[in-house]
Amino acid sequence: MDIGIDLGSSRTRVFVDKKGKILDEASVAAYSVAENRIIAVGDEAYAMLGKTPDSIQAEFPLQGGVIAQSMLAEDMVNILLRHVCTSKIVMPRVVASIPGDITEVEKRAVVNAISSFGVRRVFLIENTKVAAMGAGRDIMGPHGTMVANLGAGTSNAAVLSLGGLSVNKTIKLGGNDMDEDIVKYIRKKYSLIIGNPMAEKCKIAVGCLTKPAQEKTFRVKGRDAISGLPRFVDVNSSEIMDVIMETAMQIVMLIKDVLEGAPPELVGDVYSDGIILTGGLAKIEGFPELISENVEIKVEIAPEPEDCVIEGCGKAINYIAEVERNAKMKNDINPLMAAY
Repeated sequence: MDIGIDLGSSRTRVFVDKKGKILDEASVAAYSVAENRIIAVGDEAYAMLGKTPDSIQAEFPLQGGVIAQSMLAEDMVNILLRHVCTSKIVMPRVVASIPGDITEVEKRAVVNAISSFGVRRVFLIENTKVAAMGAGRDIMGPHGTMVANLGAGTSNAAVLSLGGLSVNKTIKLGGNDMDEDIVKYIRKKYSLIIGNPMAEKCKIAVGCLTKPAQEKTFRVKGRDAISGLPRFVDVNSSEIMDVIMETAMQIVMLIKDVLEGAPPELVGDVYSDGIILTGGLAKIEGFPELISENVEIKVEIAPEPEDCVIEGCGKAINYIAEVERNAKMKNDINPLMAAY
């Protein structure tokens, strides 16, 4: 049995060979503080965020694309994988996506979290590679492909060719940072305290990065910072656009930096084909237009951008056999970067 895992800062997705994506849950774990016992994981735990008593904590074990709390991440992965592998006899081989420039220690933390479930082998692959594969791009030929994978905790951009990364850069900025910006803005302007889940709903509902053709409004509910009583305010697309623009422009600068560092021949290919956007943040209205305006290259969003990484992990499963068969042949082109 071979499976692919996209262990993201916001959501964890699992792909099973010949079955497709069969699990998509929030990367959240809720636990009892006194008993040090997991109470819930996934979407069930996400529903508890900001609503737990002092005796229960609900947290994201991953921050900025890497594991911040190893024990909590291991427990979360174990429980989620039990939904996929119901038989303890089966020891699957796993392809896991990771940010392209994380340290060896951070890689090992991902491997340990997955290995704790009891797997035969773990293969790592950069998420920009699998994102391009999931978007239907051919990364194995001598042709430049550029992908920007925009997630909750990190944004990655890379130019790929011959199954490898010619240029790759990652910044620990993404949708979560936009949520934080919205939380701060609402408190500063309206003296209203809201949580990140409410900010995320606001971003999804009215977030945009170009002037909207039609103004949208969203009702933000929270606690008055002065009176402490429940209150709401209505915010519109234009003001939220101003709030999230700073983070968006840092992502644009990331894409510019990658283009500036790429070999001229590959940049020519990218100019002809354009840049492909993947990841949930790519769905923010006006993001492709903002990037295209600044880099002067056409930009398109992949179909189902939030699923490109996990679909690419499913395609990368096909290379496991080659790695195991040709383990000592260094010149083979294979997108999988490491095996543990």
